[in-house]
Amino acid sequence: MIPVKGYAAQTPTSDLASWDFQRREVGPHDVQFDILFCGVCHSDLHQIKNEWFEGIFPMVPGHEIVGKVMKVGDHVKKFKVGDLAGTGCLVDSCRTCENCKNDLEQYCLKGNSQTYNGLEQDKKTPTYGGYSRTIVVHEDFVLHISEKLNLAAVAPLLCAGITTYSPLRHWKVGKGHKLAVLGLGGLGHMGVKFGVAFGAEVTVLSTSPSKEKDAKKLGAHHFVVTSDPAQVKAAMGTFDYILDTVSAEHDFNMYLSLLRTNGVHICVGVPSKPAEIAAFSLLGGRKSVAGSGIGGLAETQEMLDFCAEHNIVSDIELIDIKDITASYARMVKGDVRYRFVIDIATLH
Repeated sequence: MIPVKGYAAQTPTSDLASWDFQRREVGPHDVQFDILFCGVCHSDLHQIKNEWFEGIFPMVPGHEIVGKVMKVGDHVKKFKVGDLAGTGCLVDSCRTCENCKNDLEQYCLKGNSQTYNGLEQDKKTPTYGGYSRTIVVHEDFVLHISEKLNLAAVAPLLCAGITTYSPLRHWKVGKGHKLAVLGLGGLGHMGVKFGVAFGAEVTVLSTSPSKEKDAKKLGAHHFVVTSDPAQVKAAMGTFDYILDTVSAEHDFNMYLSLLRTNGVHICVGVPSKPAEIAAFSLLGGRKSVAGSGIGGLAETQEMLDFCAEHNIVSDIELIDIKDITASYARMVKGDVRYRFVIDIATLH
C-alpha cells in the first residue's frame, strides 16, 4: 500500500484536518500521479456535511484534480512518467452496461465509482479524493492535460467545466440560440465562457446587480437583474435555453416564463429541496425542464482539448489547504471569483 497524507473530515460535524491514509499499489493498468492542485467544489461541502446522502467517513473530498504522473503500470499505454494528468468526478465504472459502452460512464446503470465518498467497483473499498498528495487511478479514468494553460486554473474544468460543457453540447447550443445562464458562480461563469465560445447570444440572470460588470467581462452580451420586475417582464419569452446553475431555492415558474416556445430549462445546480413547478408553466409553450450531470470520459477529454485550443480556464483564487474551512464559509456567501483551488504543496 502507498502511504498518503491528506485532509479529511472525520465526521459530518468536524472540520477538515490532516489525516494519513493508504492507497493501493499501482496495478498493471493504473496511473499514479502526484496532485499539484485540487479545485474546491460546492459539492465537497454538501457531502462532508451529509446534506445529500449519508457519507463514508473519514472523507477526503476533492474531484477537480490535476498533477504530474509519477508511476505507470506495466500495461499502461496512454500515459508516461512526467505527463500532466487529471481526474474528475469518477475513478471507475462497470464498463459493461449500455451507458458505459456509449461513453456515458457518468450515468453507469450498475453504479460508477465516485472519486471520493464512494466505493471502488469491488463495492467495499472507500474512495478518497484530491485533498491529498497523490492518487492512483485506472488509466481509462485519467485525462490528458495540456501544458498550454495555467494548471491551477485547469483544475475546476474537471467538474465545473464539464458540468456546463456537457449540456450545452448535448442540446447543441450555438449560433442563432439565445442562452441564459442563471447564476454567476463557479458553474455559471464557465457556462458563460462556453456559451460565448459556441457562438450563442448569452444573457446572465442574477439577483445581484453588482455582478453585471463581471458578466460582461466574461463575455456575456446581456444581463438581467431578476429581482427587478421590469427587467424580468422585458425578458419574458426570449430564451431558447436556460442553464440553471443555482444550488439555492428559487422560483422555477418565473424562470420558465422567460423561455420561448419549445424552450428548455437545464438544471445543473442542486438545491437541497425539490422544486415546485406548475403544470401550466410547462404547458404554455411546450417547455421542458431537464437535468444534466457531468460528462463521460471521452466528452471530458474533448472539453479539455477545446479549452486548450480556445484558451479557456476557470477564474480562480489559489488557497492554502489550512484555509479550507474559511474558504467554505466564503463559498457559501458567494465570496469567490469564481472557484477556490487548493495548492497541494501547502499540505504538510
